[in-house]
Amino acid sequence: MTGSPQPVSAAVRGLSFPMCLALVMGNMIGSGMFLLPASLAPYGWNAVFGWMFTIGGALALALTIARLTRARPEARDPAGFVEAAFGRTTSFLIGWSYWVSIWAANVTIAVAAVSYISIFVRAIGTTPHLPALLAVGLLWAVTLINLQGARSAGLFQIVTMILKLVPVIVVLAIMALVLGREGAAAIAPFPAQGLSVSAITASATLTLFALLGFESCAVAAAKVENPERNVPRATMMGTLLTGLIYLIICSGIALMLPAGEVAGSDAPFQIFVARFWADGPALLIGLFAAISALGALNGWVLMQGEQPLALARRGLLPAWFAATDTRGTPVRALILSSVLASAFVLINSNRAMADLFTYLALLSTSATLWLYLAVACAGLKLRIAMPIAMIGALYSLWALWGAGLWVSGLSFVLMASGLPFYWWARRSNATAT
Repeated sequence: MTGSPQPVSAAVRGLSFPMCLALVMGNMIGSGMFLLPASLAPYGWNAVFGWMFTIGGALALALTIARLTRARPEARDPAGFVEAAFGRTTSFLIGWSYWVSIWAANVTIAVAAVSYISIFVRAIGTTPHLPALLAVGLLWAVTLINLQGARSAGLFQIVTMILKLVPVIVVLAIMALVLGREGAAAIAPFPAQGLSVSAITASATLTLFALLGFESCAVAAAKVENPERNVPRATMMGTLLTGLIYLIICSGIALMLPAGEVAGSDAPFQIFVARFWADGPALLIGLFAAISALGALNGWVLMQGEQPLALARRGLLPAWFAATDTRGTPVRALILSSVLASAFVLINSNRAMADLFTYLALLSTSATLWLYLAVACAGLKLRIAMPIAMIGALYSLWALWGAGLWVSGLSFVLMASGLPFYWWARRSNATAT
């Protein structure tokens, strides 16, 4: 390994366009797909409109990133766009916050995978601290896959992406059959009192967690073949397709089942399939849901190594984080990220699985929103994609407010916690020169 920043060679650019698309969609279609119906059920129709706002905001932000990638290819990733617009300190704070959001998301996804495994082993859900321990075990298993290199992670991502579409197709087919047979009677009626602005805002913050990851290809641009072409294509195509899938699937499950039944479930997909088909297929759906979460976890573990590596190569983190092996794998950054994620899940191990998922989803979303806001503002400052960037900035501010003062405040504190590492990097660089 080497402890100093290294140029990215063609040998380590292992992500083709199909892998990039699988990375974007696979990172978004994971735990959110299979657990969010439970979190959104209390909001009813408000959540449908929350999805619409979220998809619109995500597309605006994705288009901003795509335009910035084409206009400023030398910046290489979202934190680079922020640095070009606002300087190194701001870029570090945003990049550090994003890194925090990644390993918080990994904890969330691992918990979701365990939640679906508990369908087959009921003792998991009733044994204190066992879900947290199993989540840590899954996290480290996927970390080992990523330690084999970006191409290994990319191939694993394609396989799991194909498998995770199986339950999506099954649920879509069931919805079509039920709606064809029962019509509008199969869906919860629109509330007589109308919609609630606060409920739409709260649900939109949760739905954004499901779409976190549309920036994945841009963050991993150093590992992408022909990044100027493949990053924008994968970002826009993946965001649009995934947004439509989420809107239909999550809204359908939440509105076609009793809200109380869905809200109290650790496996809403299973309940849906069992009610409208049979218990046997429902169990099988649970297996595919666990595979889906593992695929998302794989993609995000790749990101948890690439983000600190990119910061270190810019001199925003100490050179220790820039160490890579012969395959270009950031071994130290990967391992440290998994250690931090493991500690975080163990600290919160006394929470129920559904409560832990919702809490960490909000924290991860809030931490990521700082990156989205900064990238949108960078587009405005650099005068690139300005009308779309303005929509993305306003959406990010709205979502931060919707996350709540406590969660957004905690994410800001976690952002500031990285400043000692930034000062360490600056001091090391000054000494070296």
